[in-house]
Order: sequence, then C-alpha cells, then structure tokens
Amino acid sequence: MNGNDRHEPGGVPPPDGPSEARPDGAQGFATRQLHAGQRPDPATGARAVPIYATTSYQFQDAAHAEGVFAGTAAGNQYGRMDNPTVRVLADRLADLEGRPPGSGVVLSSGQAATSAVMLALASPGREWLVTNQLFGGTAAVANKILDPLGVRVRYVDPDPDAVRAAAGPDTVGVWVETLANPSGTVPDLPALADAAHAAGAPLVVDNTFACGGYLCLPLAQGADAVVHSATKWIGGHGVALGGAVIDGGSFDWHADPDRHPGFHRPDARGRTVLQKAPHAPLAARVKDLGLTTMGMTLGPQEAFLLLQGLETLSLRVQRCCDTALALAPRLGELEGVREVVYPGLPGHPSHQVARRVLRHGYGAVLGLAFEDEATARGTLDRLRLISHLANIGDAKTVAIHPWTTTHAGLREPARRAAGVTPDLVRLSVGLEDPGDILADLAQAVRGAREARPHPGEEGNA
Repeated sequence: MNGNDRHEPGGVPPPDGPSEARPDGAQGFATRQLHAGQRPDPATGARAVPIYATTSYQFQDAAHAEGVFAGTAAGNQYGRMDNPTVRVLADRLADLEGRPPGSGVVLSSGQAATSAVMLALASPGREWLVTNQLFGGTAAVANKILDPLGVRVRYVDPDPDAVRAAAGPDTVGVWVETLANPSGTVPDLPALADAAHAAGAPLVVDNTFACGGYLCLPLAQGADAVVHSATKWIGGHGVALGGAVIDGGSFDWHADPDRHPGFHRPDARGRTVLQKAPHAPLAARVKDLGLTTMGMTLGPQEAFLLLQGLETLSLRVQRCCDTALALAPRLGELEGVREVVYPGLPGHPSHQVARRVLRHGYGAVLGLAFEDEATARGTLDRLRLISHLANIGDAKTVAIHPWTTTHAGLREPARRAAGVTPDLVRLSVGLEDPGDILADLAQAVRGAREARPHPGEEGNA
C-alpha cells in the first residue's frame, strides 16, 4: 500500500507530494533497496554482498595498472578509494535517488560527506549560501574549514526569495536540508532550485532526514546533489558510521568555468574532472578530494553493515513515520508540553509545503517544547525506555537536548534561528510500540514537573 493511499492516524492526510518516477519496467523502491548495484557473487554464488577486506588489488599487467591509475581502464586502484563492497553501497544509494552507477560516493561519515562536497565546490573569495536552519556539524564545517580558507559563508532563510536576494556571481552553492534539524522546516525544493540556478549555482540538499530517498527525492525536484548521513535511517541500527554524496548529473559546470575552477583544472595527465566523468563530475571530484586526497574512507565492514540496514529501510521508516504522526497530537496533550514541533501537524509552518515536497510521511523526528528548560532536562533524566543519546534514525527511540549538546557549538542567535531553544527536546521515533513510547514520556514529564520546587520552597533550602 502506498503512503499516499493510507488513512493516516489522527485524521491528518498523508503528504501528496511527487511520487517516484518509474519508467515502464522499472522496479520499485522496496525492490531496489534489496537488489540495486549487486548480483550474486559470480565466483562463489554468495547472495549477500561479500565483505572484501583488502587494502590492495592485483593488476593484470603493467598496462592495466597504468590504465587503472589513469582512469581509462576498469579496476580497483587502492583500498583508500576503491572497494567492491563499498561500491555496492554507493551504487545502491545512487539508484534509490534515481541515478545510475558511478553517480554516488560513500565516505566514512555524514560529516565527511558534507566536508568533501562543500570543499569540492568552494574557492577562496567565493561564497556558500547556507540555510540558517542547519545541523550543528554542518555549521562547524562552514565556520572551521571554509571561513579560514577564505570562503565566505552566508546564512539565509531556506526560502526562494531569500536565496534570490542573496545569491550572486560569487555563489558556489546553495545548501538546504529536506527536513531541518530540529525545526522540521521543509523548504520548497523546486522553487529553491530555480532560485539557485538563476544565480548560476547548484542546489545541494542534505537529505538525511528524508531517509535514503524514501520520503523525498530532491534530484527529481530540481536539486543538483544530495548528501546523506548513512549512520541514521539508512543503517538504522546505530552500529556503523557512514556518509554519501549523490551527483544529480544535471548542473551545467561549463556555463561559468571561473566559479568552479576545480572542475576545469587539468590533472598531471592533462584531463579535467569534466572530461573524466562527464555524467557525474561532482561525484568524481568528491571522490578525488574526500577519498584519494583526504582519506575519508568507509571500510568494507561498515559498508556491509549499512547494506544490511538498507534492505529494510522502507519498512522501518514507514513504521517510524506512522508512529510519529500518531504520537504528535497525543504528546501535545501532556501537561507540561507547550508545543509539539512536527511538519505532519496542520499548525506547523511547513505543513503545506511538506505535503507537496514529501511522500509517504512527514519524518520520524519530533520537537517537544516544554514549559521551561528545567522540565525539558528533567524529562530526559527520567526516561526509562527511550535512550538519551546523540543520534537519530535508530531502530530505538532516542532523545536529546540540542541546546546543550548537538547545537551547542552555535552562537545563541544561530541556535534560535535553527529552531533550537532551551526548552526543546528532540525525539527520534523508533520501532517500539507507540503506546510504550507515549507512556515513557508521560511518566518522565510527570516526574520532572513533580520534582520542581514549589513556590516559596527555593528559600528554605
């Protein structure tokens, strides 16, 4: 049953955004998350993707070695940049985003993927436009790497008009999140793509909260590249780190060669990235910078673990989204909870845009705004079932206080612009029984409120 056909809990209609484009004979998302990029091992018949635990590869002869290093012959160069297990993960994630083999690169973490793609597009004296509703780790890349290198970073609302007003001939890229962390803001991706392209810049979308493409396909809505933290829903088990960059293959890198010189600079063999990988030049540049040069390599064991999670992605994500949507109005009824921040609720500022941009559900992350910070922190201290940790997208429900943890590295105005306040707890909904999640939160909130000093008691200590 498609998410657009179900009657959602609580009477809230599901998103009615663009469905997955499927040419005649094309397989569906659930099928491709199991099979894309791999066939049974021809040498052994193994059905699961083998773990190729090797640092290096035997070449056929001297000419073959030369061709592999030049990129003119098929083969694996060295374990830092090539591994068959890792390649299956990269090609499968690219397939789920609607792109052919060779369009994806996987790296050692989501942070590595972010760093590599931002550096791939940056040049000293140029400028990145970045949403002001931003994950703290991405802001750290902007502030600690790009800024010292002379790359300006401007924070703007994730709004087409704001991008049009801010973008110019020095803009090397526009960065937004499909679902902002933790505000739940959903940007109008087609309109943002138009605004970025009008300024001659690519639109890069952090699609982590859209769960491997199951909730949103930004490339089909005009984006030029997608970034994932595979650590989250793609793995879903909390045992392996990983990140990915998927090249949409749509941006015209020839239109303004001076803006992105890295794509036009010949290597020692006299070839540019655009010549070597014309259908996915950004992926090739990310691989060259992130893997070959900086060694942000994902190991084959980690790739195998992420592939295991990927096989059940749609099932897990649908369950988590359904539970989040069912819990959202109930959590808002708890005494001590001031507001539930979730785009699936009609009162959320992004609800109507979310209906157009997302599919299958509104995500699995809720923000719980409490009556004060003491209640927020006290609730976390009293959770019994829900895990208090710095992750999202786990099979288990997890919670954190972003103000003092994940977003603490941002200055206060930036935290508030991202939707982070002292009274907010971020909740990533897992696979537990919804009633058990609700019961745990209810007892924790109740205990936190009962533990607060009553009027007049403060002076009696």
